Amino acid sequence: MVTGFAVVTGVLLAILLVYQGGAVLARAAELQYPSSVVLRLFALGALQNVTVLLPFALLLAVVLALGRLYSDNELFAAQACGLDFWRCQQVIVGVAVPVVALAALITLELAPRAAVAESALRAAALRSALSVPLQAGQFRSLGGGSTVVYARGVAPDGELQDVFIKRGRGDAVEATVARRAQLVVAPDGLSQTITLRDGERLEGSPGSGSWRIVRFGYQSIPLVLPPAKPVSVRRSELPTMQLLRSVVPGESAELHTRLSWPLMTLVVAFVALPLGRLRPRQNRFARVWLAVLLFALYANLLQVAALWLERGATPQWLGLWWVHGLVGALAWLAFGIARRWGRR
Repeated sequence: MVTGFAVVTGVLLAILLVYQGGAVLARAAELQYPSSVVLRLFALGALQNVTVLLPFALLLAVVLALGRLYSDNELFAAQACGLDFWRCQQVIVGVAVPVVALAALITLELAPRAAVAESALRAAALRSALSVPLQAGQFRSLGGGSTVVYARGVAPDGELQDVFIKRGRGDAVEATVARRAQLVVAPDGLSQTITLRDGERLEGSPGSGSWRIVRFGYQSIPLVLPPAKPVSVRRSELPTMQLLRSVVPGESAELHTRLSWPLMTLVVAFVALPLGRLRPRQNRFARVWLAVLLFALYANLLQVAALWLERGATPQWLGLWWVHGLVGALAWLAFGIARRWGRR
């Protein structure tokens, strides 16, 4: 079981990193993040999402281990020699307890810190992108991605030549071309200004057929950078102790969601034994699809319950406990049925 848990967790973590890596790289390329922060963003994002993998990996590991023992008739022989279901359950719980402790540590303590560090790192990466000079023939995102700049050439003194600038303002689009331009960073490092000379600006909404054309000899475009720390703090960044004292429905939903992953890991440890029981000569992988289906239903039901709690459809004292109680009751019923079958 331990070997299977390590292998399944490694495979799922690799899939998560590949999926998350594409999003991080796309955002880094769009906003011109320095290459030194990309790996740190990978690690911080994986730390926030790894708790989702732990209960699923434990469930699959136990079901695969039981499938192997049943298919080789080893468990049938052990049961014939007096091994009962309670002893098997004790072994599974012994494997699950360290996983539950790890899930609790990550989701209650490490994941909120990783979320705070990730937000600060993203803001710092946007600010540090100012020090990277514009390259001729390359598009560059500025102002947090709201402005795109292209220059055909760059003089030795930093002056841009044959410049194209696109800015988005809601549904409206503003496109500007100029013969010359200069990018100036403010001394405080919080803003930058593009000074354009001898150019033309087009303003309008695509599809409207109405455009405004302005020709100018001199124009200055200010760009304000995002602050080092976000103005609004995400719920995922709040410390767990602060969530315990909160009565806001959204923060209560966040707290119950954090508590759900360690509790879910413990619940699936009791579900796995009756779920992994096979009949003689049954394929060792016969119950894997059922384990995947059960986890998907369990996780999605938790998400729906969290949404209800956030919107006030369910009382805070009920939280998400009813979901775990429902799955736990089904596990107890299946456990009783499996014990009766084992006696026959």
